[in-house]
Amino acid sequence: MIEELIIRALCDTIPDEPVDGLFLFGQTEDNQQAAFETARSFLQSGRTGKVLCLGTKAMSGYPGFEVWKEEMTKLGIGAEQLIPVPPVPEDTAMLHTLIEATSAVRYAREQGYKSMVVTAAPFQQPRAFMTAITAALREHPSLYIYSLPGKPMPWQEEVTHSQGKLEDTRAGLIAGEMERICCYHDRNDLISVTEALDYLNRRDKKKLDS
Repeated sequence: MIEELIIRALCDTIPDEPVDGLFLFGQTEDNQQAAFETARSFLQSGRTGKVLCLGTKAMSGYPGFEVWKEEMTKLGIGAEQLIPVPPVPEDTAMLHTLIEATSAVRYAREQGYKSMVVTAAPFQQPRAFMTAITAALREHPSLYIYSLPGKPMPWQEEVTHSQGKLEDTRAGLIAGEMERICCYHDRNDLISVTEALDYLNRRDKKKLDS
């Protein structure tokens, strides 16, 4: 079943009609270009007008909102299209995927969003997407979450990841991501694969509100 979830996370069917926003999970400097390029392409497609990312200073390997805003405007993304999402909790001294997902989903609920796409580096995308679904089911169950992986980057390039602490090739980081899915489910930080697939099946049948 995990294989189905991985494939669907990497090859999701995003609706043709515009969604309310695209949320970028925080990446280290080594991997941030994957998110930036995807954000630019998705905006250019007209399928959203807003790119969301955590509105924090640099922490846990994430360069911070102001740095990302500067970098993305260099790519031609309008500053007015970049939305800083308040972290939950507000005084957090660290970031991790569940904090990011919860922050994004709560912001979406407060803004009345009905749909949102989430993006991370491809090797992280299945877990990030699963975490976003977890947050949606807990905080905003009627929110339609879709998956759009970041642009692929060289798999054998050595990079830092996971709060700037892990160093490996991008390919080498995949196994650790799969281990985290199991570990975080055991800690109740993630729903089960079965629950995630049930959400996707209901989403695709437009039955989230029932």
